[in-house]
Amino acid sequence: MTSTYRYLPDTKQDQEEMLALLSISSTEALFEDLPEEIRLDGELNIPEAVPEPLLLKKMQQLAGQNINANQYPTFLGAGTYDHYIPSVVNHMISRSEFYTAYTPYQPEISQGELQAIFEFQTMVCELTGMDVANSSMYDGFTSLAEAASLAVAHTKRSKVIVSQAVHPESRAVLKTVADGQTYIIEETRLAGDVTDLKQLEEQVDQNTAAVIVQYPNFFGSIEDLAELKKIAAAKGVLFIVSANPLALALLEAPGNLGADIVVGDMQPLGIPMSFGGPHCGYFAVDKKLMRKIPGRIVGQTADDQGKRGFVLTLQAREQHIRRDKASSNICSNQALNALSSAICMSALGKQGIRDMAQLNFEKAAYMAKRLKEKGFIIENQAPFFNEFIVKLPLSVKEANAKLLEAGIIGGFDLGSDYGFENQMLIAVTEQRSKEEIDQFINVLEAVVNG
Repeated sequence: MTSTYRYLPDTKQDQEEMLALLSISSTEALFEDLPEEIRLDGELNIPEAVPEPLLLKKMQQLAGQNINANQYPTFLGAGTYDHYIPSVVNHMISRSEFYTAYTPYQPEISQGELQAIFEFQTMVCELTGMDVANSSMYDGFTSLAEAASLAVAHTKRSKVIVSQAVHPESRAVLKTVADGQTYIIEETRLAGDVTDLKQLEEQVDQNTAAVIVQYPNFFGSIEDLAELKKIAAAKGVLFIVSANPLALALLEAPGNLGADIVVGDMQPLGIPMSFGGPHCGYFAVDKKLMRKIPGRIVGQTADDQGKRGFVLTLQAREQHIRRDKASSNICSNQALNALSSAICMSALGKQGIRDMAQLNFEKAAYMAKRLKEKGFIIENQAPFFNEFIVKLPLSVKEANAKLLEAGIIGGFDLGSDYGFENQMLIAVTEQRSKEEIDQFINVLEAVVNG
């Protein structure tokens, strides 16, 4: 007896036995209590089923219409970047014991997974200069919102100030979370391509729980964390920094510049772009906030024979502590993507990550210099890492269309989020060759002159 449907196991006999047990004659009788006007009348307007080989060919044809970074060089960043991923990463995370691993609630049978998370936490602490990191969050955006909620719960204050130089999507998530938890979000305007320190100083008051900035910021520019920390510290305000972990291989660690909480997205280290996700957020704090950190912390210990072992040390979520004491309801983690980042960092090593970051910095600087030489205006006044803003004499949409015709994926249009007319945010990673950079510039120059 075969199943009526391709992916449902119930045979016709199974269905008849269930109907008999319910003392009804047909499946339609199950829905007699539903009004006629809301029942489906007729067949769904979907194509007829096709054999699986034909379906696979159809899906492959549709997928082939996508243009991706394996085919065209991409200069699009704005939060998701085309970085080198050592081949060992995919080989390791594809092992079944990692690929299917969930939260290790039983540490005695999850030592491998726990050790992997412990190593991830350790590397995050080394990059950020912080004391403690958790086992990962969904992405950098939700990590930032969790940090704001922690600050409000810790300080018992109700206002959070965020720079407009923080990623627009981060700010959107932050506002959504704040609305649900009933605290206030205020934004600090820009002074060129960085946070306006003068306005921020005027905004910070005794009701401010935290100040949030991005490092490097959304425009690739490097904020002055030391000065920002002074403004926050003057009123006892927590200082939250959302940082690109790859950039931290070159820049001074936020923890060394006074950050209380450092969050961010691990995508630049070992996680493919995948058309936008999934990512893996990180969350690191100093010791005073250790018991408020969302999610879980894996700790190192020793068993009764003195052998090294790993356990879930702290779990500050509503499932494990009193709800009124919880600052988060985070119920999972991105263990597989965290593992990807950990393997990537291990494979590259300290010097490798530093070299990779240096290439990002130098290639972006080369491209900006060449664009200037061709007469384009670079809007960044502060030093930048691997992204910068170029002013165009035509719309970004038109420029990107011409670039695409030439086999190049262009940059991000800053018009929609910031109202910066004809300004393109360009990302230059270690993946871009001199030839690709020069081709981008030549195409733009031809568009402007032609």
